[in-house]
Amino acid sequence: MVANRGEISLRIIRSAKEMGILTVAVFSEADRASPHVKAADEAVCLGPAAAAESYLSMEKIIRAAKDLGVDAIHPGYGFLSENAAFAQKVLDAGILFVGPSPESIAIMGSKLQAKTAVAAYGIPLVPGTDEPIRNVEAAKQIAGKIGYPVLIKASAGGGGKGMRIVEKPEDFEAQLERATSEAGSAFGDPSVFIEKYIDAPKHIEIQLIGDQYGHIVYLFERECSIQRRHQKVVEEAPSAILTPEVRKKMGEAAIGVGRSCNYVGAGTVEFLVDEQLNFYFLEMNTRLQVEHPVTECITGIDLVKEQIRIAEGERLSFSQDDLQINGHAIEVRVYAEDPENQFLPDTGTLTTYSPPKGPGIRVDDGFEEGMEIPIHYDPMIAKLTVHASDRESAIEKMKLALVDFKVSGIKTTIPFCEYVLRHPEFINGKFTTKFVEKHFKPSVLSPSFSEEDLQVLAGFAAFWKEQAEVKANATLTPVSGKMIASKWKSRKVQ
Repeated sequence: MVANRGEISLRIIRSAKEMGILTVAVFSEADRASPHVKAADEAVCLGPAAAAESYLSMEKIIRAAKDLGVDAIHPGYGFLSENAAFAQKVLDAGILFVGPSPESIAIMGSKLQAKTAVAAYGIPLVPGTDEPIRNVEAAKQIAGKIGYPVLIKASAGGGGKGMRIVEKPEDFEAQLERATSEAGSAFGDPSVFIEKYIDAPKHIEIQLIGDQYGHIVYLFERECSIQRRHQKVVEEAPSAILTPEVRKKMGEAAIGVGRSCNYVGAGTVEFLVDEQLNFYFLEMNTRLQVEHPVTECITGIDLVKEQIRIAEGERLSFSQDDLQINGHAIEVRVYAEDPENQFLPDTGTLTTYSPPKGPGIRVDDGFEEGMEIPIHYDPMIAKLTVHASDRESAIEKMKLALVDFKVSGIKTTIPFCEYVLRHPEFINGKFTTKFVEKHFKPSVLSPSFSEEDLQVLAGFAAFWKEQAEVKANATLTPVSGKMIASKWKSRKVQ
């Protein structure tokens, strides 16, 4: 059973089917017509559209799994994928959980517990506190010692929630109150801690996979610095700036993080990297990542199949020495969002939906033309991934693929992704997590016309307006664009 929806559910179902495994999809009433429902061998409606009554209902999912004699549950990402209680309930029901142990999830699910666990393995950490803030005055003194700006972060959760940058001491208490309130609302845990704020770092993560016999390997890195609201939009593998030596150090550090919590399955260790290529542990995501396709492209490893084999008790079928980087891959997330309006989610009907096709182009999606984009869930429509022999070729292939990706009826992030791919700072690989803040303005997506262009457009408009006024049975005079432009160029642009 895949306890998820949309593109990740469909992607897991496809790999399971290739392994000869029967699949069960779950869905809410809002997703009844979703492709992942039709792709599975069986499907179960969990309840209403609200996630709390469907995809987040542990009891409904486990009851359905037991009723159908399910052997294993794959949580995908999001929803219950990093919920230790859910993993434990699955195991208690006598069902395999395709993921790490509940204990590993719990340790890495708390940023403070994670920092304590990895410290014993010599993993570089961002300077900060190693326990929740309990005394405001003491916390202000610590912040002063660390040096402003500092970052107040929620111990539980992620995605930028419960996170506040404090530039000066007089703002500390107000920002602490906001971070605590948001953390409590979002994660049910108001605990927050302090870290030194690293301005304009790179966000680079390492893919891990480990079996039940203590073997852990890293499948290289993913560059994830193009973000909005602390969430990734463009990812690539490998990074354009890592040297082989730094890559090896980061990979070995990531394995240390995995060993600190006896990690089993696929997981990702995230690091902040500064201009001198110093790296600091950020967090570990104890699940499959959204951007896993770029790793699959450069390694040839199907991570979902490996997850399933490991859950079944098989040993890793490869060692670290067997792995090598093959070419370059880039992924963009196509969200139903309006990049010209602060990336706010957009809803509506996919009146046109035609993904690109061709060699080296992969589209992971969960929608079809004519479907409604629901308001209840994450607004991602698809992940577009390209793979080529080198980074320059991958960039060019992605540019063409974005042009060929036809979507209408809703606003999407496709124009923003096209802007990123053309930007000199992305091309030279020196971009950071500040890319959007530093470079992007909604106006860059608006068409830009020279005075001469506007005169020509005015000429066309005036000409066709005049022609339309001719009697319906009159014969239109065939003319060329040059003739129109010449005839009407002197007219004032209105």
